[in-house]
Amino acid sequence: TGPTGYHISTADSDMPAGTAPLQLSPGGDFGWMKKTYSWVPRAGAATEYSYGERHGHNVIAADFGYVADTTLTAAPGGTYGAENLSCISCHDPHGKHRRLNNGLTRDSKPIKASGSYNNSPNPDANSAVGVYRLLGGKNYVPYSLSSVVSAFVNDPPVAVAPSDYNRAESSTQTRVAYGRGMSEWCANCHQNTHNESSGGNLSHPAGNNAKLQDSTVNNYNAYKKTGDLSGISAKSYLSLVPFEEGVADHTTTSYTRLKGNAVSNDSQPNGPNAANANVSCMSCHRAHASGWDSIMRFPVGNEFMTVADGTGTPIYPDPTANPAQAMGRTTAEFQKALYEHPATNFAAYQRALCNKCHAKD
Repeated sequence: TGPTGYHISTADSDMPAGTAPLQLSPGGDFGWMKKTYSWVPRAGAATEYSYGERHGHNVIAADFGYVADTTLTAAPGGTYGAENLSCISCHDPHGKHRRLNNGLTRDSKPIKASGSYNNSPNPDANSAVGVYRLLGGKNYVPYSLSSVVSAFVNDPPVAVAPSDYNRAESSTQTRVAYGRGMSEWCANCHQNTHNESSGGNLSHPAGNNAKLQDSTVNNYNAYKKTGDLSGISAKSYLSLVPFEEGVADHTTTSYTRLKGNAVSNDSQPNGPNAANANVSCMSCHRAHASGWDSIMRFPVGNEFMTVADGTGTPIYPDPTANPAQAMGRTTAEFQKALYEHPATNFAAYQRALCNKCHAKD
């Protein structure tokens, strides 16, 4: 059941048809990959589909009903084979990379605790803490795959999550403080997605050097919802469109700053600034799975995220009354896929949250 603790997959018996997976960690619930949706957007139109395998990273975990991707046989922009993708493709179970007071190390001092959370202890003279989510770093490769996949070339990102990260955001948001390096880490498997000079297919800037321009920062900070650009930078953060803060390194000094921003009580609602902030893969996507195609944090399959009731109040679309907007999801599934953000947080006929950065573009 959930959402609870570190769980990242809802059992089949806990998500019958019409109900959503239960877990709400920032990375998402792999259960969404078992949800395939179909709908007819309007009378006479062809049936449209949102296939489960397009909702996340198709990890192989046969005991839990997860199988390899049948369409994308290798990582988009890379060569990592779908038949080899498992949890340890990304997470190092031995945690060889770890953090000291002055940066990352490998196979050095023993790990005394996780380093992923806002209440994680700092490293000390005798011990280290784990890197974010025990992600693999430079030279990491699962031992059993060392002859068939390439070792990582980039280290784990600088990031911190609040300790109560698996929760609904119906009243307050869960803010993961992303510092830097998330997109670079993703490029361990999606190399050419981030390298246009070698024939890559990057369609949106992302990474440590993709600093937000003044116009984008102004858009983000002003944007509250469709038709409302009255926001201010001190209260503009939106967990459905996070950004990297540009924190420089893996030192304790940097993590102290990030820990202060990694909260779930809305006490740190500040938006980005052009001097440091940048867009990353996590700005639009979740790491594990989501309720939307391409692991998006918000829907882009239709122009509108909400509709309106008879009084003009924003509501989430109903699959019978609003088939094109609902895209096969029940209203409960739609809201859960948005981490329980109330529809009233948005405008009636709210447009896709790409507008958080691009409203005036």
